[in-house]
Amino acid sequence: MMMCCCASCGVAEADDVKLKNCTACYLVKYCSIKCQKDHRPKHKRACKKRAAELHDEILFKQPESSHLGDCPICCIPLPLDLKESSMKGCCSKVICNGCNYANQTREVEGRLKHSCPFCRQLAPNSQIESDTLELADRVKVNDPVALRQVGSRCHMKGDYNGAFEYTSKAVEFGDVAAHYYLSIMYGDGQGVKKDEKKEIYHLEQAAIGGHTNARNGLGCIEGYRGQHDRAIKHFTIAAKQGHDESVGNLKKLYKVGKVSKEDFAATLRAYQAAVDATKSSQRDAAQEYYQK
Repeated sequence: MMMCCCASCGVAEADDVKLKNCTACYLVKYCSIKCQKDHRPKHKRACKKRAAELHDEILFKQPESSHLGDCPICCIPLPLDLKESSMKGCCSKVICNGCNYANQTREVEGRLKHSCPFCRQLAPNSQIESDTLELADRVKVNDPVALRQVGSRCHMKGDYNGAFEYTSKAVEFGDVAAHYYLSIMYGDGQGVKKDEKKEIYHLEQAAIGGHTNARNGLGCIEGYRGQHDRAIKHFTIAAKQGHDESVGNLKKLYKVGKVSKEDFAATLRAYQAAVDATKSSQRDAAQEYYQK
């Protein structure tokens, strides 16, 4: 069994000596903060290199699904097109159009009052006023989706300070899409001072969480920097999640010889599989009905 020692002073770990990892790279251990500071000049280069490697391992890992996840009723992946689903203010659940349409049909046939397809809360007469009140109730309990939704509405009204406040709070409670909206605000300097580092940070956090627009945005940034290998990785990950624009960007890189024919073909197959996974006869019926 290998004995663990402090990278600075060499003291071995024992019952009365507890060593702690360098939290950036996890390559070495220290017995105290003093030893960590003393050893920093020798360790700095290797630490940064390994920290960057660990960061990329997380950043370029293919997400299991998009940040939208599945419809909580039919359990089929939600489409990336936000027009094909809707968020319910009463429960903050995002429901696909197929399940919304099925619920609507059930209510018409049964002559029932309109209610939420998920939580079955009855809809009041004034839908707009109700939606606002319902969101306010969800905000009170720090629902991250509601916080982000209110932040988005503040943004549309030009209240950038309010948008930043609510969106930042949504990030604190783990909302992936809120990271994406914060990246836009830091990029445009709306409600906050422009900050490229924070813009990239929030784009990366959103991409890690499965946000395809954020992933595509990172790909574009890397492309502008001339980092085509990294750009291709980002576009490929988003394309495999069913993201149309990323497929288009990969196609451009394929035409100029940056992507091989085999890799491009494999990505297209994965893209189509992701798109097909969001389809159902119920959603097709809803699309036909809503397009009338």
